[in-house]
Amino acid sequence: MPEYLSTAPVKGTRDFLPAEMSVRTQVFGHLYEVLERYGFLRYDGPVLEPAEIYERKSGQEIADQQLYTLTTRGGERLALRPEMTPSVARMIAGNAKSLSFPVRWYSHPNCFRYERPQRGRVREHWQINADIFGSESANCEIEMFELIHDLMGSVGATPDMFAVRVNDRNLLTSALTDVVGVAPEHLPAVFGLVDRWEKSSHEEHAATAEEIGLADKQFEKLTELLGAGEALLDELPADVKEQSNLVRVLSSSAASLVKFEPMIVRGLAYYTSTVFEVFDTSPKNRRALFGGGRYADLASLFTKERIPGIGFGMGDVTLIDFLDTHGLTPSPRNEVDVMVIPVTEELADAARQVAARLRASGLRTSTPLEHRKLGKELTRADKAGASAVVIVGQEDWDGGNVTVRSLATREQQQVALAEVAATVNALVTPANPA
Repeated sequence: MPEYLSTAPVKGTRDFLPAEMSVRTQVFGHLYEVLERYGFLRYDGPVLEPAEIYERKSGQEIADQQLYTLTTRGGERLALRPEMTPSVARMIAGNAKSLSFPVRWYSHPNCFRYERPQRGRVREHWQINADIFGSESANCEIEMFELIHDLMGSVGATPDMFAVRVNDRNLLTSALTDVVGVAPEHLPAVFGLVDRWEKSSHEEHAATAEEIGLADKQFEKLTELLGAGEALLDELPADVKEQSNLVRVLSSSAASLVKFEPMIVRGLAYYTSTVFEVFDTSPKNRRALFGGGRYADLASLFTKERIPGIGFGMGDVTLIDFLDTHGLTPSPRNEVDVMVIPVTEELADAARQVAARLRASGLRTSTPLEHRKLGKELTRADKAGASAVVIVGQEDWDGGNVTVRSLATREQQQVALAEVAATVNALVTPANPA
């Protein structure tokens, strides 16, 4: 017996059969439309990048645990991109002289991270990225939050289904140093503790705080501040708040789009001030869906020119989980709108002529590849989700006509060839609105 290879995809990757691909195409099509209405331009880049750009800017978790690397025959160390932001920073830096800042760019790359596959996490995923480069204005933050709400709305989500939770790392730094009294050398460890705050118990937090070197009173104050919400801002120095774009957002009409949350940190090392995460509010899927933030100097890996930016990455796995949780996942599109069936094999060429007319009018149209009995082809058209069939018989064809049958009502009519596209479109449009 021959030893056959496995038909399963590589662990942590996925196959997308046509029905699932149809769902994804519909969902991402809505997102593209919103992004382009905001003036974002689509770009793309290579899946391979120098490993160094992730090791220097993406943070230790990605660099040390999640990076897929390879070494070329020439000794160059490359990595499969785990995210798109360092790549777009490279592209922006390399083309800065020809760009008119600020710029709005978006992409939809596939990315790779070595993770333990589980709900919401796989090893290959696709991610919508949206970034604004070249402006430090708080209007960038406001536009990002408006964009997120419109993106979520485009796939059917209502504001009660998700929450945009925001923070500013500079505000948190001030809270930790000026209010809690954390020593500067302990800040990275305390940031890590805050980032895990909602994922661990109070006892685990206390043990970690003790290991870091926080006194009991400091830990108590930290716990109090992280639960204070916007009241935390009252305890911070005025000059710190004056420099915060997030404080400007919270003082604007956009404040209703977000919720200030002191424990939002984001693990990526390049975020420098505003950070945010979008959470599912359903108790069945209470988790972060995607997030992002502002970076002041990511392009400094590639240029001495300072190019600030802000952006987010929306992964496909958590987005589809969100849609499934809330009953928002669209149904797969039907295979075709109409099938053209020749009664005899000799009429195959005539059927192709009819099909060409229908396709030219925008209808998704198929013809049989192998001749079968009319009854079997009608059954096949039903299974394909066609709204109508066009039957090409010899007598009709000789008279310049065809028969159009609605698969919804089973009614049929003889139609002149010149009118077939209009007739079929009238049957298809109600079932498949644009």
